[in-house]
Amino acid sequence: MTVRIAKSSILSMLPVKLLVAVLLAVASPSYGELVIRVTQGNDQPTKIAIAPIAMGGIQSSEDISAIVEADLARSGLFAPMERRDMLAFPSSASEVYYRDWRLLGAEYLVAGNMRAIAEGRYQIEFSLLNVSGQKTVLTHKVSGTSSQMRDLAHLISDKVYEEITGIRGAFSTRLAYVTATRINDVYTYRLNVADADGAREKLVLESGEPIMSPAWSANGKELAYVSFETGRPAVFRQNLVTAQREQLTNFTGLNGAPSWSPDGKKMALVLSKDGNPELYLLDLQTKKFSRLTRHFAIDTEPTWMPDGKHLLFTSDRGGTPQIYKLNIASKATERLTFSGNYNARPSLAPDGRTMAMVHRQRDTFHIASFDLKTGRMIELTETRLDESPTVAPNGAMLMYATKQGDRGVLAAVSLDAGVRYVLPSSSGDVREPAWSPFLR
Repeated sequence: MTVRIAKSSILSMLPVKLLVAVLLAVASPSYGELVIRVTQGNDQPTKIAIAPIAMGGIQSSEDISAIVEADLARSGLFAPMERRDMLAFPSSASEVYYRDWRLLGAEYLVAGNMRAIAEGRYQIEFSLLNVSGQKTVLTHKVSGTSSQMRDLAHLISDKVYEEITGIRGAFSTRLAYVTATRINDVYTYRLNVADADGAREKLVLESGEPIMSPAWSANGKELAYVSFETGRPAVFRQNLVTAQREQLTNFTGLNGAPSWSPDGKKMALVLSKDGNPELYLLDLQTKKFSRLTRHFAIDTEPTWMPDGKHLLFTSDRGGTPQIYKLNIASKATERLTFSGNYNARPSLAPDGRTMAMVHRQRDTFHIASFDLKTGRMIELTETRLDESPTVAPNGAMLMYATKQGDRGVLAAVSLDAGVRYVLPSSSGDVREPAWSPFLR
């Protein structure tokens, strides 16, 4: 058995042997970095021009303005202007002739410049200008090293997006996901972390045994996940900077579906050590487990509500998998979903009101949103075998795993279903997405 360490879906309801079989079935023979393909955008996207950043003679392997263009285009809310159509490349607001940009149909313009501020450190000052209003609406500075140019670009995207939409940008966040490869009937599983646009993929863990259910800590510095490297499923936590990791469970049977509490001090998870899959709470400091549910049905897939006092989870205690709400203190449960014969894998938006989930009305699994206050449910996807929804920390988009041809890919859709894009790997199969929190 080989495990390499680098600097749960509803499947957790299945028996362990069947779980492994399912993971092997979805594996494909190769893997690669994620790429982006926008398949549907807003009907009336905001037309924006991102002028090339004036580098002042500074050399960089990254085209910062192109990264900002790609970020905004991926949101589906913006239509960036082609660089070849621009009449000028202003580097500051004082160089802008609004008439030229108005003739080109631009509603907004971003102009900026870079300069060295210390040995190995650089600063970009940029402005967002309202073309029709002929005014500067935002001027901001970001700074970093030559290795952080992509980070600076994403920060610019975040600021521009928030200024225009009023919603915090999530371009500086990251994704965790699992890939599976097969060479001569030998499988290799990899847990990877990448930027939200799929770039800078980094290996976290490589193993000859299945890896699943990655979950981010509240501070974005650690991942919890399930690994079969010990011969049975076990929950691990791993620091993404130091690569230090710790095995948290070693019980017989299922050990799965880890979910960090909002304060980072506890973890909800599923254990069948007492004979039946139940929800447990692990105190990460004392390492003590406390049982949360007691029912002959299968209880699984816990996710925390923002108040830290309630959990959403999946259970078939009503005859079919449905979403329930648990009061951690009183242990009282409440069934939330009734429409459809299958509702599972809850993922909550930051507003604490909108829940994404896997939904089946007839015979096809789709991703749906559910309003916890009104009970309104909306199907968001039209593909097949959709699973593992994870909501962006700004609540604007959700990502999920689906099939494209005979390959597993990641896809994203806005919570109003108006924007869609696909993130297939350059080759191979990818599953189990987890969107990070905002990173400080």
